[in-house]
Amino acid sequence: MSQNSAREAERARKAFGRRKIMTLGEVAEFIRSSIHTARRRLKQWQAANSYNHNGRYYTLPEVPEFDGNGLWRWRGVFFSQYGNLKQTVVALVQRSPAGLDAGEMRSLLGLDPRSFLSAFADDPQLRREKTQGRFVYYGSDAAVYSGQRKHRGRLKATCRHPRPFEAIAILVEKIKHPALSYEALSRQLRKQKVLVEAETIQNFFLRHGLPVKKTPPSI
Repeated sequence: MSQNSAREAERARKAFGRRKIMTLGEVAEFIRSSIHTARRRLKQWQAANSYNHNGRYYTLPEVPEFDGNGLWRWRGVFFSQYGNLKQTVVALVQRSPAGLDAGEMRSLLGLDPRSFLSAFADDPQLRREKTQGRFVYYGSDAAVYSGQRKHRGRLKATCRHPRPFEAIAILVEKIKHPALSYEALSRQLRKQKVLVEAETIQNFFLRHGLPVKKTPPSI
């Protein structure tokens, strides 16, 4: 890398540090270059583009603070450590303890799944089948599929998902009281005016692969 290119890269890193994200046009304007050169520079800097807004936005590898699912959002622009939308959907499905249905994908990705799920109906990396009245996507690997299918079978379709504030309350109580059973957690939350059924708590933990120790029977 030439001295000028090194200075240019450093200036870009500082700019991305301030702005977090930029479009291709903004990068070209910033480094005073053509769109073609800006695209080449972004590739050299290993920049990632967003999985929404048609990949219009870019960020540098050191900028995102990915969550536990490998996702990062900044002012309505979404990024994934797995790459583009297709790569992200495949990775999230394969990592999920019980596969993912459309509603669960919507919650994770922040996107309407109707806009992209049809492209995955015949994807060789995934398996789609109707489970408990709705389509669920599983990993195509036999061992992954088997484990996810068993996990999904333990989830009841009639059980609602906890709302965001309820999920936070459940996790806080789990950290504070790791040995409580689902029923005991439900009673504990009820004291705080958070009404979550034991079955909902059980499905929440199963869906996300979070074990809860059962309270030993009293003697």
